[in-house]
Amino acid sequence: MSHSESRLLNRRNVMQIGSAGMFGVSLPNVLKAAANNGLRKGAAKRCVLFFLDGGPGQQDMWDMKPDAPPEIRGEFYPISTTVPGIQVCEGLPMVSQQMHHFTLIRSVTHDINIHSAATYYMLSGRRPVKNGNLIVKELPDNFPPFGSVLSHVSPQHEVLDFVHMPEIIWDAGHDLPGQRSGFMGAAYDPLVLGDPSVETFKPPGLSLPEDIDVARLKGRNDLRKSIEGVRLDRDSVLADLDVHKQKAYSLISSSKTREAFDLSKEPAKVRERYGLPDREDRSTGARNFGGLPHLGQSLLLTRRLVEAGVRFVTLTAGRRRDSAWDGHLRHFPILRKSLLPFFDRGFSAFMEDMSQRGLLEDTLLVMMGEFGRTPKIGQATTSTIKMPGGRDHWGHCFTVLMAGAGVKGGNVYGSSDKYAGYPETDPVTPEDIAATIYYALGIDPESHIHDALGRPHKVALGKPVMDIFA
Repeated sequence: MSHSESRLLNRRNVMQIGSAGMFGVSLPNVLKAAANNGLRKGAAKRCVLFFLDGGPGQQDMWDMKPDAPPEIRGEFYPISTTVPGIQVCEGLPMVSQQMHHFTLIRSVTHDINIHSAATYYMLSGRRPVKNGNLIVKELPDNFPPFGSVLSHVSPQHEVLDFVHMPEIIWDAGHDLPGQRSGFMGAAYDPLVLGDPSVETFKPPGLSLPEDIDVARLKGRNDLRKSIEGVRLDRDSVLADLDVHKQKAYSLISSSKTREAFDLSKEPAKVRERYGLPDREDRSTGARNFGGLPHLGQSLLLTRRLVEAGVRFVTLTAGRRRDSAWDGHLRHFPILRKSLLPFFDRGFSAFMEDMSQRGLLEDTLLVMMGEFGRTPKIGQATTSTIKMPGGRDHWGHCFTVLMAGAGVKGGNVYGSSDKYAGYPETDPVTPEDIAATIYYALGIDPESHIHDALGRPHKVALGKPVMDIFA
């Protein structure tokens, strides 16, 4: 059975909600104590992490250098935005009208130029080195991602804590690390939803067996809770199982959550505003050209899930093997035709929607890639082969965007040098980004979580970037 298949809710899972043997357990007290000690008041009730997998070019989107030589500045020109003094790429005309919501952190920096290790670094805030080796795949003792930590420190079983869409991303033969729960155990893995732009889209766990209705399921879950209050069990496997079944129950017992997955309830004009791919582009085979026709519907579903109360959504721009923004070859034509149009349309619609519905007030939005791209076109950092017309991986300087939940809008923090190659002022590390996210979510970055052996680990090793908050 595959990892994703083992997460699906089937008849056996549902029947186990009524089983005292399976559900008469609770989380270990040591974990509860760590959770209680790690809370502080934060503005963000929920978080959307929009991950631009592959690594977008900072100088081609958010930190343009129009006065640099052609081999540095590239083919795009900057355009004005709703914020005087802040410019973005000409390929983002609709997103340019949303920049008053954002802080652009233009001085994020690390020294990792490999997709797998850099992804882990950005999604966990932990340096991807163990025993002198880079962490390049999911391991049971990896540090957990932000959504897993939130689910653990502040569990709320009545709602879904952590979802991931469309798919777990992959590179060089492995699922990229930083997407699953690591040492916290499988109970804190995200629910992986799939691609909502595909007509056959059906998230795992949304249906019940014919002879079990929601009311009957609720009775079994209430019985489980009463037994749980009497019996405590420190067995971590049973604790993991308990949380998994509670997630499943939360998903199928809440009509609000179930309806959130049904994009057909949205007016056609809304779905089209986000970007609805042509029918021939909706099959997996047709979408393998590396573009983002599916992205708009993923963003629409993200908004609906946020409205339904889901607390942490990780959305990757690409699908499983896309590395969508990895512009080694034909960098500018692919940006111009396959990436920026879908991104501009879908993301601008998402921001409009979030703002108009008041969701930005208590939702933190974070947009990042694992790294940026080389300052010079054709410059090679991961290959001895020159790549004319492309930009290679570059962790030394790139841009992360944040918005909502008290983050200043129309703001820039930090700066890069004249070629967008290195930070010039206020360098920010992945550890600092992690601390900033936790701070906004009300989790003390100095607090600790514990692994399966009870060893304490500080939630974040950096410092929150306090200047980005109003």
